[in-house]
Amino acid sequence: MSQGVVEGGADALPRFAVELRAVGAAVVLALSGELDYDTAPELRERLDQALDQVLEPAVDRSARPATVVVDCSSLAFCDSTGLNVLLAARLKAEQQGASIRLAALRGHVVRMFEITGAGTVFSVHPDLADALAAA
Repeated sequence: MSQGVVEGGADALPRFAVELRAVGAAVVLALSGELDYDTAPELRERLDQALDQVLEPAVDRSARPATVVVDCSSLAFCDSTGLNVLLAARLKAEQQGASIRLAALRGHVVRMFEITGAGTVFSVHPDLADALAAA
């Protein structure tokens, strides 16, 4: 699956990117750019990968629950399609005994969560460090 790219040739910047990394027992997905209809499939795929990682049998979850933290500090935009991907992933995680936490909602993204009320169904944290500490 390809990333959405801003027009402009070889030096074009990705319109949306997801970086996935393990931090302790949690998996962090750092989002940047614009999450919308065109880029949501990439997030869906990466969320599935993250849940697979935190739910592997080799991961010791006896000390704390499996957690995926979505770092939104560099996310400039999120439409309803992106929001629905996050909501579906939250339900999938809960069904499997994991959790999804959101960190550092900003600008238009925080407004989307306020308008829709989606912020009430997620564990939302002011920054990544707080979300990881709560995990």
